[in-house]
Amino acid sequence: MKEEMQNLTAEQWSEVLVQALPYFKNWVGKIVVVKYGGNAMLNEELKQAVMEDIVLLNTIGIKVVLVHGGGPEINHMLERVGKESKFVDGLRYTDEETMEIVQMVLTGKLNKDIVGILLQKGGRAIGLSGVDSGLLRAKKTEKDLGFVGEVTQVNPEILTSLLDEGFIPVVSTVALGEQGDTSRYNINADTAAAKIAVALHAEKFVQLTNVPGVLRDINDPTTLIKRIEKTAIGSLKATGIISSGMIPKIDCCLTALEGGVPRTHIIDGRVPHSLLIEMFSDRGIGTMIY
Repeated sequence: MKEEMQNLTAEQWSEVLVQALPYFKNWVGKIVVVKYGGNAMLNEELKQAVMEDIVLLNTIGIKVVLVHGGGPEINHMLERVGKESKFVDGLRYTDEETMEIVQMVLTGKLNKDIVGILLQKGGRAIGLSGVDSGLLRAKKTEKDLGFVGEVTQVNPEILTSLLDEGFIPVVSTVALGEQGDTSRYNINADTAAAKIAVALHAEKFVQLTNVPGVLRDINDPTTLIKRIEKTAIGSLKATGIISSGMIPKIDCCLTALEGGVPRTHIIDGRVPHSLLIEMFSDRGIGTMIY
């Protein structure tokens, strides 16, 4: 990507900047919530590109909240400590010991690694978990998976304060129990990010994934559906176009839309600087659900 950019002529550079300028103006002062995961989190080169994108957005005055998961890293740590995983209907059961490891990996390692990279790129970032300032409150999921929870309340004041001061909040999705419950819960990062976007009245909610977006044919990237009106989602599920792992991602977009977020996107985190392409070009990338 960098080599391709270096080969652009002066005229091509000017075309890129002229095309991006209206988008810069449109997004300044707006809140964008980005859920970060998938290959963009595992691949070091892609990770650096994502952080550069986030810092650029912040530098020009866009208020970005970065919400991250960390499933593969949690799995790796469990293997290292010899902790055997238990599953209920294909879903991981999180006992008390596992929850301690989840909290250590998400809030102690990954969160601070991300903050460190953002600082190296020139950004102003602060790491938080859902426990800090009671940002996320949760209860156990209906299916008993131990300390796996669902968000019942978002208290965004700490995020609002940081955004107003020009910081990039980086949120790991460990939540505190509801009033009277001092337990910690592991929260699905996509769901948490959508609910944070609603609480902040964000202008855009973006999920960085490891797929191009919603495809009519899962084996053919050229069948990407670029725009989906939310009223069409039911029929797309019924015909199997939206299926398996794409269903929860779409449902998170619906959560955000129904909560008042006007734009939601599922974009391919495997494409370097996909976030900038989506934000600042006529071309766009991935699928928009509106």
